[in-house]
Formats: sequence, structure tokens, C-alpha cells
Amino acid sequence: MSSPLGYNEPLCKHTTPWPTPAAEWTAGQSVTVKLAPGGAPHGGGHCQFSLSYDGGKTFVVLHEILGKCFGQDDSQRDFTFTLPSGLPSSEKAVFAWTWVNAIGNREFYMNCADISIKGSGSSYTGKEMVIANHQGYPNIPEFSGNYQTGVDLYKSAKDITVR
Repeated sequence: MSSPLGYNEPLCKHTTPWPTPAAEWTAGQSVTVKLAPGGAPHGGGHCQFSLSYDGGKTFVVLHEILGKCFGQDDSQRDFTFTLPSGLPSSEKAVFAWTWVNAIGNREFYMNCADISIKGSGSSYTGKEMVIANHQGYPNIPEFSGNYQTGVDLYKSAKDITVR
């Protein structure tokens, strides 16, 4: 991914599922998401790692980094976190990485992958993924140096349940 979502583009930039999953994950396992090196980190910002069980209509947050998404020196590109142990199984889940940049044009970045999940839960409840700086959603102003800007939007996200 080298550019943000266009103002009118659909989330994930596409609506057609891939024929086979890009990854197979198991609930409770540690996963590492690797972003390509380079690119402009725009002073960090807020990022979330989320999962959808309904084809990308709703996403529940698995992990988030608020303020300095790319680390203190803007060089972090590998993100490791543990999947919740109670996730339900799905052959057609959608994993998403989203980012609201701190510096520059007000943009919303989103990259998605179709994945399969092996789990034993019947549902999972967590915070709904935040969408900002995209048509029909709140705008988070530029926040160079004030990394609390927009955090209230993330902290007040409603709880949702996915199945």
C-alpha cells in the first residue's frame, strides 16, 4: 500500500474476496504483521489491527497503537500481538491494518487481507474499528507533537460482537 484510501473508495479498496486466504491463523497465537520498509511515516499517528467476519462491513479491534504508530523514531514496521483466544473460526475473515497519520493531509490508510481463523469461540466482543478522515466519518486534525489528538474517538468506540 502506498497511498491512502480515496475519499470515496470502499474500505479495503476492494469488495471482491480473494479465492484463497493470504494467511491461516489460530486464536490465541502470536502474529507478526510486517509492513514494507520505506514510505513516509507522517510523524506516526494512530493505527489499529482489526478483524471482520461479515465480509468487511464491521471490524473488531484486535490491537491498537495510539500516537506513535511507527515507534518513537518512526522506523517500526513489524508489529507483533497475540490474537484473542476466544475468536470464532472462519474460512473467510478479513484482517485490516488502518492508520490515521499525525502530520500532513488528513488521510485514512487501510490495507486488508482475506485470512482464515481457527478458533473455538462462538463470538468475540471488542471495540469497533475507528474510521476517520474518510467520507461520512469524523475528521481528526493534524496532531504533530500532540499525540492525544483523536484518542478520545478511539477510547469511546462502541463495543461490537462478531460471529
